[in-house]
Amino acid sequence: MIRPTVVVMVKVPRPGRVKTRLARGIGAVPAAWWYRHQVARLLRRLRDPRWRIVLAVSPDAEGLAARAWPADLPCMGQGGGDLGARMARLLSLPGPVIVIGSDIPGVTRAHLARAVRTLARQDAVFGPALDGGYWLIGLGPRPAPPGILRGVRWSGPHALADSLATLGDRRVGLVDTLGDVDSAADLARAISA
Repeated sequence: MIRPTVVVMVKVPRPGRVKTRLARGIGAVPAAWWYRHQVARLLRRLRDPRWRIVLAVSPDAEGLAARAWPADLPCMGQGGGDLGARMARLLSLPGPVIVIGSDIPGVTRAHLARAVRTLARQDAVFGPALDGGYWLIGLGPRPAPPGILRGVRWSGPHALADSLATLGDRRVGLVDTLGDVDSAADLARAISA
């Protein structure tokens, strides 16, 4: 199998512009601090010669110029549109490609390795999230179907089901269910885990 690309979606860690739902519970500066350190820990933990890590940054111009990212990792802009449009653009990279969020404290190399193995047998892979969404989506070498991730109800319990519906006849595998950090309650859960 071709060496997969793992795309990590990141935002410039500026107070008031990142983790805004978390900031409502803990404040904008602590939320940005948590996010900056979460991304750094995540990237250290996920480095592995079995895949290539690429950062998809937002906002594009500021993110590409930011010094917040490791200098040795390639960066690309996420582009415009809703979350689905941005992820669809990332999934159009030559496959296999896996896209993950950057606010999942529990993700490890073992989780990514399971997703890569799943893509060797399936056309697509999802890592479900505790809230009905997902923390990981991946596609094999076959190009993404037209309309992938269009019409998905994001940030709610229907995101995974809606996304699956956009894949048509593709064979889909599921991997580990993990939690992301969107709110102060999510952060408390992650800290206690």
